[in-house]
Amino acid sequence: MMAMSLVDKIYERAKALRAPPAPADDDAPALPTPLVPTDSVAGRSLVIVIAIMTFLAALAAGAALLVAQASVEWRSEASSEASVQLRPTQGRDMETDLKKAAEIVRKTDGIREAQIYTKAESEALLEPWLGHGLDLSELPTPRMIVVKIDPRTRPDLDSLRADLRAAVPSAVLDDHHVFMERLGEMARAVVSISAMIFILIVGAMGIAVASATRAAVATNREIVEVLHIVGAADTYIAHEFQRRFLALGLRGAVIGGSAAIGFFLLAQMLTRSWRATASGEQMEAMFGDFWIGAEGFLIILLLAGAIALLTGYLSQVTVFRHLRQLG
Repeated sequence: MMAMSLVDKIYERAKALRAPPAPADDDAPALPTPLVPTDSVAGRSLVIVIAIMTFLAALAAGAALLVAQASVEWRSEASSEASVQLRPTQGRDMETDLKKAAEIVRKTDGIREAQIYTKAESEALLEPWLGHGLDLSELPTPRMIVVKIDPRTRPDLDSLRADLRAAVPSAVLDDHHVFMERLGEMARAVVSISAMIFILIVGAMGIAVASATRAAVATNREIVEVLHIVGAADTYIAHEFQRRFLALGLRGAVIGGSAAIGFFLLAQMLTRSWRATASGEQMEAMFGDFWIGAEGFLIILLLAGAIALLTGYLSQVTVFRHLRQLG
């Protein structure tokens, strides 16, 4: 306690020597000045940088979570359905072939339902590509049978495909296997890109924190050297910087994390309001309702806390490195 008291006195004396003289009419005692002020221009700038980096990192993490959740839903829906497409063939009756194919599908173990799409429903499936209001009655429009698969008892699709080909040569069974593989690859690519962006953001923030710490050490170089010469422990000096930068990091992380949470809440509200529109339906089909859930909000909170701790840790490491150079 005696040694620490001496160090504190020397520290306050060094700060007093650097401080501008107080006005003559000011008789109030001067309050101790922190080694690294948090309300300086540099401190506020660092808070802004950390807030922006936290916001961007949270957006990257949230986007990866949204894509991963949407991919699971897409693959689950695709794996629970299959389709049988019948192309118009000269000399064969389409309605008869549809009933025959549907009967074969319904008799297969593991099939819950086989629904024949009417001609109007089949033509409606082509509207997104061909446009609305077209007369497709003269075109050889394929017909569809939507097959619901029982997830508890997977059917033998290869055997079903062979039975359909033998009974109805124009029938083609699609189990969406290729689609699910491409969907999985796309989701993994998006998640990987989001992870890379997240790493780059955290790396850039680390560089900014290290630079700000070096600038703070340079600004307080005389005080740091005096404390080091009189025998102040390196941990004491580093702790002063770590404590101040932890406060700056926590402030910036809270601002950035709160902004990210607000962004996702606003995005979900807008998605709900646009749900009745065509673009809203497409967005909901691709990414759901932009709701990251309790898990996503917890990730953002943990991310903000981790960034604050990382800020304090990086400042401590930077100061220790500088003190080792002093010998």
